[in-house]
Amino acid sequence: MRRERRKGIVLNTACPKLRIAGTVQDSIVDGPGIRFVIFTQGCPHHCPGCHNPQTHDFAGGYEVNSEELIQKMEENPLLSGVTFSGGEPFCQAEALLPIAEAVKAAGKHLMVYTGYLYEQLLAMKDPFVQRLLELADVLVDGPFILAERNLTLQYRGSENQRVIDLKKTKEAGEIVLYRSEYEELEDNW
Repeated sequence: MRRERRKGIVLNTACPKLRIAGTVQDSIVDGPGIRFVIFTQGCPHHCPGCHNPQTHDFAGGYEVNSEELIQKMEENPLLSGVTFSGGEPFCQAEALLPIAEAVKAAGKHLMVYTGYLYEQLLAMKDPFVQRLLELADVLVDGPFILAERNLTLQYRGSENQRVIDLKKTKEAGEIVLYRSEYEELEDNW
């Protein structure tokens, strides 16, 4: 495994290329604050009514290396964090790890969307999946279910999906849902 040091961050530059559908460099809807969003290409779930059906085909999109995306992220000093969406990010966990590690090394927030349930991800033996879970701050889990669609939900499309605070979940030993800073402020009014 080849490693490269850059701005005090050690990057694994020998990872496989990442196949993506595209990026959004300054989203305000894909997580808290201003986000850099990476839409991975390829998804095994094929949820009816999916918001990003063009990301289903594993052969679609285009390949990039993690270094290119890290450089794009560093161009915006106002970023609060990064969001991995899809497609299904956990199908490319190994290729996403250098980006996730750079995000955390920069002190930024990492949010990941998945069609898997958190419990399914925990049961996977893939060490790259487990490492990506360790690095993520928030996980939006579960398949999109059209019959449970709700446009008023924050960060999710259907009632069955959960927005999980991974740090608090690990500490509590049970699922703890994420509460944004805005929700906490509203509670104090």
